[in-house]
Amino acid sequence: MKIEIRGAEKLSFRERQVVTLKEMGYSNEKISKKLGLTSSTVATLFNRARNKGYEVVIIIPGNALGLFGPDEEEADS
Repeated sequence: MKIEIRGAEKLSFRERQVVTLKEMGYSNEKISKKLGLTSSTVATLFNRARNKGYEVVIIIPGNALGLFGPDEEEADS
């Protein structure tokens, strides 16, 4: 699985850090400990990033979804 943030160039470095961790499922508390920020700062950075507009795209390879049997996967390789 790959996560792509489209519009990341609009975000500050800290906003990108927070957005990436939030989209990976981390809570504000865990992000604040990891980045050395307060939880309220994390929330503020996330809200600012959302207002600037970005889009998260998750890319999942077809074989990870179980769409192909073992014979079909080998044929595509």
